[in-house]
Amino acid sequence: MFIRNAWYASAWGHELQADNMVSRKILGETLLFYRTSQGSVTVMRDRCSHRFAPLSIGRREGDCVRCMYHGLVFDAAGKCVEEPGRKGVSPNTDVRLYPSAERYKLVWVWMGDPALADPALIPDCHFQDDPAWACDPRYIYYEADYRLILDNLLDFSHLTFVHENTLGGSKKIAEIKPKVEQTEDGVKLTRWYLDEPGVAPYLDGFATFEGRVDRWHIYHLTTLGNVFVMDSGSAPVGTGAPEGIRVPEAMQFVATQIVTPEDEKHAHFFWSYAHNFRLEDSAFTRMLTDRIQEGFVEDKFFIEKQQAVIDEGGSEGMAFILADNGLALGRRLIEQKLAEEASA
Repeated sequence: MFIRNAWYASAWGHELQADNMVSRKILGETLLFYRTSQGSVTVMRDRCSHRFAPLSIGRREGDCVRCMYHGLVFDAAGKCVEEPGRKGVSPNTDVRLYPSAERYKLVWVWMGDPALADPALIPDCHFQDDPAWACDPRYIYYEADYRLILDNLLDFSHLTFVHENTLGGSKKIAEIKPKVEQTEDGVKLTRWYLDEPGVAPYLDGFATFEGRVDRWHIYHLTTLGNVFVMDSGSAPVGTGAPEGIRVPEAMQFVATQIVTPEDEKHAHFFWSYAHNFRLEDSAFTRMLTDRIQEGFVEDKFFIEKQQAVIDEGGSEGMAFILADNGLALGRRLIEQKLAEEASA
């Protein structure tokens, strides 16, 4: 069900302070995250090798963790370095360490073959820490299959209905057929809504220009790690936005939305909504992000209701409509990757 040879976003960097520990389940495995005195992040299995007590209820001792059941101590490499009552330690007491990297304000973990864990494979999310952009990183926990969330992200026709008063505000979104493309690492969709009467509801009071609008959503899903990056914005009508011209008044945004499975029916959602104007106005960044979150709460409501119906046996016989082209391609590519890993 899960592609394992991929980098998964697992925590925001700010969640890991100098002396705390964070326990989080990723792909069905509970992991322990903490930051060493040198500032690096270590990720190990949240389970003492002795009697399987969670290390997250243990105690930090410098860069080590002591299990508070029988007192074994593990260093930041997962190696058992102390066993009370014995000189040295017993064999087979080390804890599994997972390859990890901190990039784009996120902590990434590799859940598959450690020999394949090349940090260069981490998808580009540089807008989250690029000084030319500003964002307010957020997190949402879903009680739903991660694939339902990806379906939602790959079918923006729902914006007309689910987000009528927040992210949507236009009938064209449901009516326009997007351009769907398979890329080297996933799916790309392009949507243009030209000559709209105004900006989307979430931008009310924030607009940098008046009058009619050319609006766009150009979004790409990287299926390894479920990383969704979207270029979106609004520009004065007829100023060349579809041809790539971004006049100074245009409002441009880059949304990064990453879906990391917890298990078969729960998922972590790490997201940000970066903007390239009013960069010094942190209050604006926070207000803008709050408005986007209102829309994501609407998504969460529908997706978790979907999951409840599926749990009752409602997944058989789902109909396919024209708007499903993007999500169907996404599902197919994920299944192909799963098959490749299984055969390997």
